[in-house]
Amino acid sequence: MIGYGVGYTWGKRKGGSMDIALHCTERGSGEPLVLLHGNGEDSTFFEHQLDMLARRFRVIALDTRGHGLSPRGTAPFTLDQFACDLGTFMDERGIEAAHLFGFSDGANIAILFALANPKRVRSLVLNGGNLFPEGLEPEVRAEDAAAYQEALAAHDEHQLALLRLMMDEPHIDPAALFAIRVPTLVVAGTQDVIAPDHTRLIAQSIPGAQLRFVEGDHFVAAGNPDAFNRVLAEFYGL
Repeated sequence: MIGYGVGYTWGKRKGGSMDIALHCTERGSGEPLVLLHGNGEDSTFFEHQLDMLARRFRVIALDTRGHGLSPRGTAPFTLDQFACDLGTFMDERGIEAAHLFGFSDGANIAILFALANPKRVRSLVLNGGNLFPEGLEPEVRAEDAAAYQEALAAHDEHQLALLRLMMDEPHIDPAALFAIRVPTLVVAGTQDVIAPDHTRLIAQSIPGAQLRFVEGDHFVAAGNPDAFNRVLAEFYGL
């Protein structure tokens, strides 16, 4: 883990529905802002955003099930399950509603959570998310398929599970996004693995959503943090 904040694990201890303890790193005070990382990563992905965000928010950077220091558990390894885990985590922390900032699969989790729990979301930042697998550039999907065959031959179950998430999920109807009525920023890199038209589709489907492209690839928040953080600061009024 990088050297910031305080690390926690959190999970149901007495008769609850969560089968694992989720790990998080917390920093700052104010309204809760939950950070959701992407596929195969962990909460340290947001190291370049934490100081800025903690000036206004109680920032909670979460390790998704089976990522970072959060164990895999026995529940399904799906985006829907990750969204359910987020709700349980918030319940256990006494968080009625939070701002959500998700990257890649984290953005997809944030969308799923917002659709299922509209009153529990105060704002959304969706960085490099997609509504369905075809939102990825064709060459990226071909690379994922090749990597899947390699992992299959190597009997690498963890890698197979991660690749299935990218190849098979999510499945969100763009029309469903019309129900999202909180301030929303949709942001992606100019050379993202998500097709630009797909990023535009997400923004156009959410009433009032802001759309920004920042110079960089899919990992623009880490690769070009100064430019990315300026967009975040404008959205959050920092």
